[in-house]
Amino acid sequence: MKLGLNNIPHHWIEEIVNLAGERIVVVNREGVILYINSAYCEFLGTSVDLAIGRPVEDVIENSRMHIVAKTGQKELAALHPINGSEMIANRYPLIIDGELVGAVGTVMFRNPEEWRLYQSKIQHLVEEIKYYKTKAEKIQKSKYYFKDLIGKSASFSAVKSLAERISGSQSAVLILGDSGTGKELFASAIHNNSTRASFPYVPINCASIPEHLLESELFGYDDGAFTGAKKGGKKGQFQIANRGTIFLDEIGDMPLAMQSKLLRVLQEREILPVGGQKSIAVDVRIIAATHRDLEKMVEEGKFRQDLYYRLNVIKIEIPPLRERQGDIELISMKLLEKLERKFYRKGIKLSDEVLERLNQHKWQGNVRELENVLERSINVLDGNTIEIAHLPLYLRDQETVSLPKKESDSVGKASVNAAMPVQSLKETLAHVEKQAILNALSATMGNKQEAAKLLEIGKTSFYEKCKLYDIQ
Repeated sequence: MKLGLNNIPHHWIEEIVNLAGERIVVVNREGVILYINSAYCEFLGTSVDLAIGRPVEDVIENSRMHIVAKTGQKELAALHPINGSEMIANRYPLIIDGELVGAVGTVMFRNPEEWRLYQSKIQHLVEEIKYYKTKAEKIQKSKYYFKDLIGKSASFSAVKSLAERISGSQSAVLILGDSGTGKELFASAIHNNSTRASFPYVPINCASIPEHLLESELFGYDDGAFTGAKKGGKKGQFQIANRGTIFLDEIGDMPLAMQSKLLRVLQEREILPVGGQKSIAVDVRIIAATHRDLEKMVEEGKFRQDLYYRLNVIKIEIPPLRERQGDIELISMKLLEKLERKFYRKGIKLSDEVLERLNQHKWQGNVRELENVLERSINVLDGNTIEIAHLPLYLRDQETVSLPKKESDSVGKASVNAAMPVQSLKETLAHVEKQAILNALSATMGNKQEAAKLLEIGKTSFYEKCKLYDIQ
């Protein structure tokens, strides 16, 4: 028996069209209604008998069906004002045997409220699709290479050179640096310069995943591991990253319970999915990053010491932007190229005054803050040159502060009236800390172990600080 519409009674087909939830109208080349379903008529406040045979513009307010029937040009997702509201309509030319014979119109949403109701029901599904799409794109390819790391200052060049040298290693890497210094860029570049470059690069932000989901996200779960678990289980990020690199950003925010499980992965090179009975071998290089002081966290019992040493095989410390003399102009030019593409602009420049102001700023948010400043400036830019007036208020009002004079300064001494910039609290504390270390070394005749005891800090911490402040 041959199946097809001929096997379905005509009144069935009409009922099926009504049940489909769409409002449908069909017109001929002259725009006369040949068919309209009862659902559409109910919405219009008329009947099928009264509508059929009449010009469509007489039945449907602001209709364009007669236009589509003549031009043969479809109109999709068009807003159609009707009955004091707006509906979303699709209009299609009806072509039979190569000849334009009329048009078909459908209405899926009768008003914006109906569309919003529909959107709210599917929004969580859309967000889930976007999440996994973004994750898949990241897994497929690591975006940044060493050529994308911009800077020529001595401090930055030394760090970049070290990162390139250790790229080929299989050892764990710990990247330290303030927020916005580019830790993920370095991790990505290391992966792309390694023997694992053709395998997955999986970035994970440990601070952004809820604690109760972190274990299943990293290690996956077996079928039936918990209520709501996906049938058949789910692979964890370590399995997905197999033979490649996993980047654990904000490792300092990982809960202690998870730290012990991560340590097992580093030691045993295998994972145990949630609810699983059998371990799975994985070959993954770990690059971890944080802006936190992990050594201090170890001393306070907030980070496992054994995990710290496992991660701290190769340490890379990215200098903050304020310590990268001469790099701000280079980075600004690179960021402007990126922002020009975003804003469809060309030839944007920085005035000399703006460049001087950028060089004076302390950049607590580092490169991320610099990009935000430039993007804000382009948004209010009326020409091609960014001037002081285009900068955010806190940069426009940035000034140096003169120290007050004492009366005794003018007696027997030259008056001190030079303007001095106010240092940030971090810089002030760093200066005091360095001086305290130098005083302790002087008091112990250069004995670093005794100096550490004198300052009541750990030996490892003392050596790290000596390295930080370039104290021999």
